[in-house]
Amino acid sequence: MKYPLYDLDDTEFEQLVISICEEVLGTATFGFAPGKDGGRDAVFNGKANNFPSSTEQWSGKFIIQAKHTSKPNASCSDSDFKTILNGEIKRIVELSNNNKLDFYLMFTNRKLTGIQYGKIQDIIDISLDNISNVVVAEETIQKWLRDYPSIAKKHKLNKLLLPLQFYDEDLKNIIIAFSQVNFNKKKIQKIKRRNDKITIEEKNELNQMSESYFKNKFKTSFNDFDKIETFFKSPKNRSFSRMYDNTIDELQAKIIIKRGDYHHFEEVIEFLCEYMKESHMHVTELIQDRRLIRTFLHYMYYHCDIGITE
Repeated sequence: MKYPLYDLDDTEFEQLVISICEEVLGTATFGFAPGKDGGRDAVFNGKANNFPSSTEQWSGKFIIQAKHTSKPNASCSDSDFKTILNGEIKRIVELSNNNKLDFYLMFTNRKLTGIQYGKIQDIIDISLDNISNVVVAEETIQKWLRDYPSIAKKHKLNKLLLPLQFYDEDLKNIIIAFSQVNFNKKKIQKIKRRNDKITIEEKNELNQMSESYFKNKFKTSFNDFDKIETFFKSPKNRSFSRMYDNTIDELQAKIIIKRGDYHHFEEVIEFLCEYMKESHMHVTELIQDRRLIRTFLHYMYYHCDIGITE
C-alpha cells in the first residue's frame, strides 16, 4: 500500500512527520505552531528510540524539518528542491553556530535515489560540519507508515488511497516480459477471440466509452493485440497467463464497485495507466515501454476482461 502524500497540505504533512518522529525518536518530539520556525518544524532532545538503528541510537539535540510538495512525481533532483535545500541550510548553519543542534533531519515526500542521496549529503555535510544529518524521503516515509500502521490510522490516510488500487506487480511483470519478446511477424498466430454476446459498439455504449477516445486511442493498440494473444497462448508463459487472470479478476471487481466515480470508461483506463506509471517510475524496463501499459488496458477492455457486457 502506498499513500499519495502529495494530496496532503503542508500542515498535514508536518503533523504526519511529527507522529513518525514520536515513534522513531521518542514522545519528546515537539512541533511548533504555524509561523516563523527559525529553521525548524519540530525538535527532539534525548536518546532516539531506534534511529538511525535499534542498535545504534543517536543522542542529543535534533532539529526536524518537513518539506512537502503537491507534485506527484517530484524528486530530490529537481532544481526547486535544491533551492529549498540551500535556503534551509543557511538557517540551520545559524542554529549550529549557536550550539542548538547535534542532528538534522529533513523529511520530504519527494523521491530520492541512492545517487541523489549521496549528492545531497555532500551538500549538507560541507555546510554543517560535525552535524550528523539525514534526508528522509518518500520511500522511507512509506516504509515507516507500513511499519507503524497506527500513524496512518491516526492521520486518516486511508482517505487518500486511490479508488482503484490493485496488485499491480503482476501486470508490471507481464508487460516487462512481453516487451522483451522478439516476435516474428510472419509466424504470429492470427488468433481472434469471438465475443458472440456483444459487439464492441454495444459494449462501448454500455460502458460509456466515448467514440472519440475509442477511435483515436485504441487504433495505436490494435496492432499489438495479436501479439498479446500469442504471448499468453505460449506454454512457457503460463505463469504470466495466471498473473493476467488474477489481475483482471481483481480489477473487474474494483471497477464495478467504483464505476460511479468516473463518467466515461476511458477515465477508468487513463487513471489505471497513470497509477501504473506512478507506482513503477523506478522500473526502467517498464518506463522505457510505458506505452504498453495503455495497450494492455485496451486489450483487457476490448476482449471483455474488464467493463460490463450486459
